[in-house]
Amino acid sequence: MTAGRRPLRAAFWLLEAPDSLAKQSRRNPDGYGIATYEADDTPRVDKRPAAAYEDELFAREAKERESPTLVAHVRYASTGEVTLANTHPFEQQGRVFAHNGYIGDLPMLESRLGEHRRLVGGDTDSERFFALITPEIEARDGDVVPGSSRRHDGSPRRCRCTH
Repeated sequence: MTAGRRPLRAAFWLLEAPDSLAKQSRRNPDGYGIATYEADDTPRVDKRPAAAYEDELFAREAKERESPTLVAHVRYASTGEVTLANTHPFEQQGRVFAHNGYIGDLPMLESRLGEHRRLVGGDTDSERFFALITPEIEARDGDVVPGSSRRHDGSPRRCRCTH
């Protein structure tokens, strides 16, 4: 979620909405994470390999955290064990990333990482994919939109981006 420059609290969407993340964590019980940004744009990522709906810390963080940008995730483990290192969102070079779904062909992802393998701390396909985006962003002097809008083969990806 983003609120432009105005800090917001996301308790409604995380705890109270009809399909809140707390409710979604009953289907996706393998971890949760909340990322916000400090006043100096430093990301603050708190995550645990636990079901959000039964974790008191999730409820407290959902009520107290305030930021213009919030990334929250509940995990259903498809690749990688249920550990802190595999819990989303991931942080790399001041950016955060969370992903729902499955990205196949881990050996191919691994072979494309090169020196950026050092950014990967866990075993998930999602974190490896995030580490593939990072050099694309670096090659564009930190411009996130063109750096994250390429397919694995280098062709343009059709996507809708909000600025």
